[in-house]
Amino acid sequence: MTRLNSKIPAGPLEDKWNTYKATQNLVNPANKRKIDIIVVGSGLAGAAAAASLGELGFKVKCFTYHDSPRRAHSIAAQGGINAAKNYRNDGDSVYRLFIDTIKGGDYRSREANVYRLAEVSNAIIDQCVAQGVPFAREYGGLLDNRSFGGALVSRTFYARGQTGQQLLLGAYGALSKEIHKGSVTMYNRRDMLDVVVVDGRARGIIVRDNVTGAIERHSAHAVILATGGYGNVFFLSTMAMHSNGSSAWQAYKKGAFFGNPSFTQIHPTCIPVHGEYQSKLTLMSESLRNDGRIWVPAKKEDARKIQKGELKPIDIPEEDRDYYLERKYPAYGNLSPRDISSRAAKERCDAGHGVGSTGLAVYLDFADAIKRLGRNVIEARYGNLFQMYEKIVDDNPYETPMMIFPAVHYTMGGTWVDYELQSTIPGLFVTGEANFSDHGANRLGASALMQGLSDGYFVIPYTVQNYLADQFKVPRFSTELPEFAVAEKEVRDQIDRLLSIKGKRSVDTFHRELGKIMWDYVGMARNKEGLEKALKLIPELRAEFWKDVRVPGKAGELNPELQKATRLADFLELGELMALDALHREESCGGHFREEHQTPDGEALRNDKDFLHVAAWEYKGPDQKPELHKEPLKYEFVEVKQRSYK
Repeated sequence: MTRLNSKIPAGPLEDKWNTYKATQNLVNPANKRKIDIIVVGSGLAGAAAAASLGELGFKVKCFTYHDSPRRAHSIAAQGGINAAKNYRNDGDSVYRLFIDTIKGGDYRSREANVYRLAEVSNAIIDQCVAQGVPFAREYGGLLDNRSFGGALVSRTFYARGQTGQQLLLGAYGALSKEIHKGSVTMYNRRDMLDVVVVDGRARGIIVRDNVTGAIERHSAHAVILATGGYGNVFFLSTMAMHSNGSSAWQAYKKGAFFGNPSFTQIHPTCIPVHGEYQSKLTLMSESLRNDGRIWVPAKKEDARKIQKGELKPIDIPEEDRDYYLERKYPAYGNLSPRDISSRAAKERCDAGHGVGSTGLAVYLDFADAIKRLGRNVIEARYGNLFQMYEKIVDDNPYETPMMIFPAVHYTMGGTWVDYELQSTIPGLFVTGEANFSDHGANRLGASALMQGLSDGYFVIPYTVQNYLADQFKVPRFSTELPEFAVAEKEVRDQIDRLLSIKGKRSVDTFHRELGKIMWDYVGMARNKEGLEKALKLIPELRAEFWKDVRVPGKAGELNPELQKATRLADFLELGELMALDALHREESCGGHFREEHQTPDGEALRNDKDFLHVAAWEYKGPDQKPELHKEPLKYEFVEVKQRSYK
């Protein structure tokens, strides 16, 4: 049995990362040229890692399924990136950012990893400013900050509502420099379909050229997955429609443990579902909660009239509005963490106070902010977000409150990694949202960009080098090794199987049905009965998929339906593991809310006695139950206590 070793360095918390860097093994410049590294993914984590490793002198191959790295989903992050610069002189520090992140994750993240994340956050801002990222600035020229959920300080750096885009362009510039230099070779429009393991180490990948359909083998001394999250298992989410969990899932089936798969983030500030055949959801940045106030009608009869179109929100007088986050969580108010804010919105809508035609929406109102600051200030801060909302909803948010509702946004679970970001397969490293390591059961806003760039620029260049220090003696691998042939055959067999079914149902109909099962039973609120039902329905749907899916076209051509089918085949297995993990965890924590485990006032009730651990699942083969391994979470420098934002 594989034993989990987190490899956390000894010593005081604030010294662990410096100690690691001071004692790590190195590769001399001449030997770096002999070593190949594969990076899968070109978002912030992937582009930053590929650029940094190329700059160090390694030979890097970077893969993306996009036509350009600039289209990676990191571009969609709007609100900002956290760092403990304390420019506002409001009491921030590395330790406070660390504590906020641990608390925000409901004490289900690894202490040492989170401290390292907070520690390197300041260097990220310096790096990005040097790259020319146009962060917002105050009148005097200093970088501006705003607040985000779960914090009492302003530590979020931003570029209007386009922060992810600007950071990605900075990383893309660094990557392009290395591509031009020849240290990085870019492979666009490639889907990774398998990991190749040789003598127990990750030594390559199998990819499909999405334009020609050709299956390719690529070898390397180490493989880094930076492939994002798996939220599209719910079909409707804020993620790009191409986002998927297939790379992480194939790694899982080759021996990489999957950590906390049920930990899914529901974001409170999304444009509500508006139709049965909608294909994705749109996120309105959490930054809007700095100045927007969230409310619902206090009277159910007013809510019903709004739902029927008999009243408008501006018709509801101030005394008949329930600013429920300000009422329930006065210390943090509208900037309460995402899991708490999402459940509060659901509770109000379930109680009959929801608005919109479906009753599944709440208001985000800027009337007070416009009156206090002036419309020009709000336009300067959020103008592009307001414009996006108006284009989608056909309503002017300067005059009428926005309607929002929670939706799937991020996955805190992912491939289990140790302190070095290495999985249980030696030589397979996982960065950014694809790993489980930094956010516990709930991610605070503006920390996804922080983690992606932290892992890519400032962690993986050290840790992968430590692993590779003795690998320069290993010759480059031939892709003619039998392990590559076996992996390629498995990929081809699955593609042939999908194309040969010739059923009656499209891929999307199956995906939509899976999403409904996941949202209804493994979504914002879970219970034993619902999870057991999901564990019955998902295998039934998977069996039907393999009997009746229709995938048109051929393997050797551009075939988007085939791409979707291969990803859905993985989602149909991953969804079952998520439900199993949620059923196992008999507690509520962060985004994992079991209805059986809540306080009298409806808050999440943890069980630290039995579940103060990472659940790491090991694949045991098709049609076999995975084996659960537990990594105990030891808090030496933090007091574990009930979260309170009141």
